[in-house]
Amino acid sequence: MFNVALRIVGDVQEAEDVLQESFLIAFREVSNFKGDASFGLWLKKIVVNKAIRGLQKRRLVFSSLADDTDHPDEASPWPSAHTATEEQVQAIRQAIMRLPDGYRVVLSLYLLEGYDHAEIAQILSISEATSKSQYSRARKKLLEICQQ
Repeated sequence: MFNVALRIVGDVQEAEDVLQESFLIAFREVSNFKGDASFGLWLKKIVVNKAIRGLQKRRLVFSSLADDTDHPDEASPWPSAHTATEEQVQAIRQAIMRLPDGYRVVLSLYLLEGYDHAEIAQILSISEATSKSQYSRARKKLLEICQQ
């Protein structure tokens, strides 16, 4: 859960605060847990929402260009999970942390947490097109950072 928060907020202390507050919320709201999903998924949703609210408090601004879309047919510039060295993994993690908040949040939610663009749009109160364009831009920016 800490890594989920860290990938979204990009700061260790803020992620620790998000995690602590999320556990307090979960403890207070445990009677509302219906068991429709696993407890871990329920808690993860609390962590994600709390982290995003923290970013929104920092006045996170998303830009929207509907014509800027992801290109799934492109060859991936990243090593596969099976062939990546620890050094490559660490370099990518550091590059992700250098992304602007909006890019990092959408990329983390889509690529690392497995949400689809419709879910991300709902979570962040943005359009699905904005989620897609932010993801596409995040990938391009991440590639630029890694090539520096």
